Amino acid sequence: MTQSGTPDEGDLIEGHDHTDQTPYENVDLKNHKTHQNTTVWEADEKGLMHGVTRQVTIDGRAHEGEQTVTRALQSRHLQMIAIGGTIGTGLFVGSGGALATAGPVGTLLGYVIVGAMVYAVMISLGEMTTLYPVSGSFTHYATRFVDPALGFALGYNYWYSFAVILPNEITAAAIVIGYWNQTINTAAWVSIFLVAIIAINFVGVAAYSEAEFWMSFIKVITIVGLIIIGIVLDLGGGPNHDRIGFRYWKNPGPFNQFNGIPGATRRFLAFWSSFVQAAFSYQGTEIVAVTAGEAQNPTKTIPKAIRRVFYRILLFYVGGIAVIGLLVPYTNDQLLNNTGTAAASPFVIAIETAGITALPSIINAVILFAAFSAGNSDLYTSSRTLYALALDGKTPAFLRRCTRQGLPIWCVAITSLFGFLAYLNAGAASAGTVFEWFVNISTVSGLFAWATICFSYTCFFNAARIQGLDRNTLPYKTPFQPYAACFGCILALLIILFNGWSVFLAGNWSTATFIADYIGVPIFVGFYLFWKIYQRSKLVRLEEIDLLRGGEGWTRRRKKNGFR
Repeated sequence: MTQSGTPDEGDLIEGHDHTDQTPYENVDLKNHKTHQNTTVWEADEKGLMHGVTRQVTIDGRAHEGEQTVTRALQSRHLQMIAIGGTIGTGLFVGSGGALATAGPVGTLLGYVIVGAMVYAVMISLGEMTTLYPVSGSFTHYATRFVDPALGFALGYNYWYSFAVILPNEITAAAIVIGYWNQTINTAAWVSIFLVAIIAINFVGVAAYSEAEFWMSFIKVITIVGLIIIGIVLDLGGGPNHDRIGFRYWKNPGPFNQFNGIPGATRRFLAFWSSFVQAAFSYQGTEIVAVTAGEAQNPTKTIPKAIRRVFYRILLFYVGGIAVIGLLVPYTNDQLLNNTGTAAASPFVIAIETAGITALPSIINAVILFAAFSAGNSDLYTSSRTLYALALDGKTPAFLRRCTRQGLPIWCVAITSLFGFLAYLNAGAASAGTVFEWFVNISTVSGLFAWATICFSYTCFFNAARIQGLDRNTLPYKTPFQPYAACFGCILALLIILFNGWSVFLAGNWSTATFIADYIGVPIFVGFYLFWKIYQRSKLVRLEEIDLLRGGEGWTRRRKKNGFR
C-alpha cells in the first residue's frame, strides 16, 4: 500500500464498497471488465501468478506469503473429465441391479429423471463456479450465500464421504482382478492400487489430470462401443442372428413388481427404487467444479465442460440403460451376481448370450480402469474439499500449506490414510457390511451436496435480483433458472427422505438396513448444528451478500479499474 492510500499491484481489493446508488452499474463480468477499464485477470487465470496467494476466505482475508494451488489443469483435461470422469462401476455393473429391481422402462425413467436433476445441479453450479472459480467451489458458495454452518456441514460431509469410499474403490479394483486370477491374495492387489493412487496424487494436479484424461478416454470409447454393439445385437447382427427388438419389454414386461404388492402401486415402487442406484451412478458429476481452483482459464473452460454434461447424461447413461433394457430381461439371475466383476455387468450378459466370447475380458479390464479412476478421483476430490475448508477457516491452519508445486500436501496426506481401510475390507467378511454403510453414507452425502448446491444458487439468484446485478453480464448465464435449481433441490431431498422406504413395508424391517440408509442424515444435521452453536453463525441476508468480490476470477486488481 502506498502512502497516498492507493493499493499496490499486490494488495487485495475486497470488492465494491456499495456506496454507489447502483453498485453494479459499471461492472461487466461477462467480458471481465468495467465500463472504464479492463482488468488484469488473465495472468492468474492462465496460472502464471501462482507464487503468491490467490484464494480468498469468505471474509476477504488472504493468507499472504503462503503457497497455494496452481492452475495447472488444462482445458483438454477438464473437458475429458467432464465427459467421462464419473463413468464407473455404477454404470458398467451396478445398473444391472437397478434393471433387476425396476425393469427396463422403470430403470430408464429413473435414470432420465435423476439425470434431469443432475443437469439442473450442474447448470446451477456452473454459473456460480464460472463467476467464482475457487477451490472447493460449492462448499464456499454455501458459506457465502446461505449460512457458514451449511458450508461447514457440506464441506465435512463431502470430504469424509469421498474419503471413506476411497478404500471401497481400491478393494473393488482388487476384486476385479479375480475375474482372471483368484490365486493371489486380494491384499496384494490392494497394496499395488493404493500405492499407485497415492503416488499420482502426491505428484500433483498435473499427474492426476493426465491420468484421468486417459482413463476417461478409455471409458468413453468403451461405453460408446458397447452401445453400438448393443444396437447391433438387438437388431440381430450377432453370431446367433437373434433379432431381439422390444421382446423383453413385452415379456417379462416393462416394469418389475416390487415385493408382491398388487397393481400399479408395486410397479411405481419398483420404478422409484431405481432412483437411489441412478444417483449412485451419477455421483461425482460435480467434481468438475472442485477443479475450478486449479483449472486454467476457468471462465471459458468450465462453461464448455458444463454444457457437455448434458450430452454425457443423454448418450452414456440414458443410451446405455436403454440398450441393456432391450438386451437383458430383468428376470436374468446373473444381474444379481454380487462378484463385482464383469460377470455381473448387463453388457457382458448380453454379449455372452449372443455368443461373443472375447469381449468380456476386455470389458472387465475397463471396469478395472473405472474402479481405479474412481479411487484416484476420490482422493483428489476429498483432499481439495479439505483444503477449501482450510481456506474458509474451518480446519486447523496448517492444512492450508501447499508445496511450491501447488500441492496441498497435508490435506492429501491425511485423506490418504483412509485408503488403508481397504485392507480391512480385503481381510474380513464382516467388514463388507461396514463398507456397505460407507457406500450408502456417500450416496446420501452426495444428494445433500446436490440439494445444497441448488439451494445456494437460489440464494445467489435472488440476491442478484434484489441488488440489481444483471445476469446477462455474467460470464456464463444458464437457462431454466431459478426453476431448474428448485427442481434439483426438491428432488434430491425427496430421494434422501425415501432412500430407505422399503424397510417400512410389512415384514421388511431391518435395523441394520435402516441405519445404513439414514445414518447420513443425522451426521449432516449434526455438523450443521455444531458450527451453528460453536460459531453462532447466522443466515446471510440476501441484500448483504457481496456478489462482486472475487467475481472476475478472484484476482488482485487496482481500485482504478473501477472498484471504488
